[in-house]
Amino acid sequence: MKTLLFRSFVGICFGALVMVLTCFGVIGFGEITALDSEMFVKNAIGCLLCGWFFSTATILFEIEKWSLLFQTTMHFLTVSILYFLLSFFVGWISFSMKGLVIGILIFIPFYVTIWTIFYLYFRFQMKILNDGLDKRRN
Repeated sequence: MKTLLFRSFVGICFGALVMVLTCFGVIGFGEITALDSEMFVKNAIGCLLCGWFFSTATILFEIEKWSLLFQTTMHFLTVSILYFLLSFFVGWISFSMKGLVIGILIFIPFYVTIWTIFYLYFRFQMKILNDGLDKRRN
């Protein structure tokens, strides 16, 4: 429960950071000088929810009886379904076949890239820990 609460907090904070940086970017580099409050709230809630479910879904990787392939598949399906439902509701992706295809073509490379970065990071951390154990044994 403690892990779930911590990941929820981190995910919501990350979603808020993404939202704030996006607003700064739109205002600073775009031609928009004012934000529509209804659209802002809708997008803010979307970012917070997105950060929350992406961070809490990583708990699936801690189920040791599942293979890494199955963990990844379940995580991918979970976050994909939630992300696309949220994206259609918020309006990030148009509710059409073309919008869905474009969304998938953007989502999958991002997912694969982020998954690979985390995989390499944790593999490197595992190597450091194993090397430390080997040094203690010698």
